[in-house]
Amino acid sequence: MTEAMTRPTVSPFLEPGLRTKPRSLAILQLSRDNLLPIYLQEASGEHDGYAEGAVVNTRYGSFPHSTMLNVPWGSQIRASKVDTGSRGRKRKRGPKDDASRDDAEENQPETADNNDTEATGVKQAVADDSGFIHVLPPTPELWTQSLPHRTQVVYTPDYSYILHRIRARPGSTIIEAGAGSGSFTHASVRAVYNGYPSSAEDRKGKVFSFEYHEERYHKMKKELTDHNLDGLVHLTHRDVYNGGFLIDGKSPEADAIFLDLPKPWEALPHLSRRKPQTQAKEGEDIAAEWVSPLNPKRAVHICTFSPCIEQVTRTVSAMRRLGWVDIDMVEIANRKLHTIRDRVGLHYQTDRGVNVSPHDVEEALERLAEIEERVREQAARPRGAGEDGAEDADTVMKNGDDAAKKDNDKTLAEQPPFQTPWVDGRLITKGEPEIKTHTSYLVFAVLPREWTEEDEAAAFAKYPCGKEKAVVGSIDKQTRKKERREQLQKIGDRKARRKERAEKIAEAVE
Repeated sequence: MTEAMTRPTVSPFLEPGLRTKPRSLAILQLSRDNLLPIYLQEASGEHDGYAEGAVVNTRYGSFPHSTMLNVPWGSQIRASKVDTGSRGRKRKRGPKDDASRDDAEENQPETADNNDTEATGVKQAVADDSGFIHVLPPTPELWTQSLPHRTQVVYTPDYSYILHRIRARPGSTIIEAGAGSGSFTHASVRAVYNGYPSSAEDRKGKVFSFEYHEERYHKMKKELTDHNLDGLVHLTHRDVYNGGFLIDGKSPEADAIFLDLPKPWEALPHLSRRKPQTQAKEGEDIAAEWVSPLNPKRAVHICTFSPCIEQVTRTVSAMRRLGWVDIDMVEIANRKLHTIRDRVGLHYQTDRGVNVSPHDVEEALERLAEIEERVREQAARPRGAGEDGAEDADTVMKNGDDAAKKDNDKTLAEQPPFQTPWVDGRLITKGEPEIKTHTSYLVFAVLPREWTEEDEAAAFAKYPCGKEKAVVGSIDKQTRKKERREQLQKIGDRKARRKERAEKIAEAVE
């Protein structure tokens, strides 16, 4: 059975499952901002010199893949003591070394671990105390932080807002020009995903991505295959400035567009309902049949990603000429806020990461009073002098030890009751000192759908106009007066009937 057949049918970015699986992507969290993507491998023997199979080496220790398989996502993985085996540079062995090695093998007792190692060829990993990591499921957000950068990527604050503005939802079709490192591609696939297509005619949410650079195209193609997203992303190697956005001469019928290009205004003429006059050749009929890559039944939303304001100016000018409306420019400036516990006080003498200073005025006054009392005691204490008038060393040491013991007992007695670190101290919020994302300008626009005479006739048949009844404006003035008199007459009749009933009740009472 080939690897493509044994690979999960659904991408781990969409449905990762509850536990880790072999040949699947996982994100290792070494620290808060240090992530490492790996493909988990089953241990079938020695790998790269390690007897435990494939091993990930980090500053926090060594982690065999076997310890990260079939565990719940988010688990903490302890480091292991690995057997380097044939790794490293060995010194030349002599006859004495071979003899001592043979004696050691003969005297080695037979254990269950040794038997398992001989049977499977894989050594069981032994836990170490050097550190730990966490194994996380792949998501577009984690992939953006850990992917190999081939170009400047679109970060999470940008693409989350972009997908919201272009109205990407399950079942939508998105055109992406400038795939680059694939950050926006993975996020857009998750936004439009509503299942894998069962046939060519089955229309599901899909992303049509275009990349001009050949080397980046091949690397991106391999990543999509490894992530099992090739059924949801159609990647094409093309210069969209000249080649346009059609797929084998057919329209992808896109609902949303994202352009991450140096010159987006040169690609905009291909994103029109009809062939623009600027693209028509001399003597060519503009009204001739032209295939548009846009969905003819919906308004199309677009976003262009440009780092320079000069690019924005030329893009907006081209949009206005081509009929785009609701043009808007946005700049995203993201700043993270970190919530921590601020522990301040003089009783935190041995804790790390705390501010050892008075947390209020009362504690500061108490500390000053203690210091003054200690000074007075020191001044009133008789000095133990020797023959030369100097203080005896034994007396100094004894007095110092007594004072230190007294201060220590007082500090321990005044300490507050023990509290867990995550509830001790004030909750404070601190912002990042600098913005870690790059500056970019996002230009949004909408291209309305064309409204033909056939569309008008269909709408009129579904919602007929001019035949409404009892609607203001559909009857003349005399008819409205007549209706008003009839309403007043009905009101008068009701009042007369109520008056008649009241009179009958009064007569019955009398």
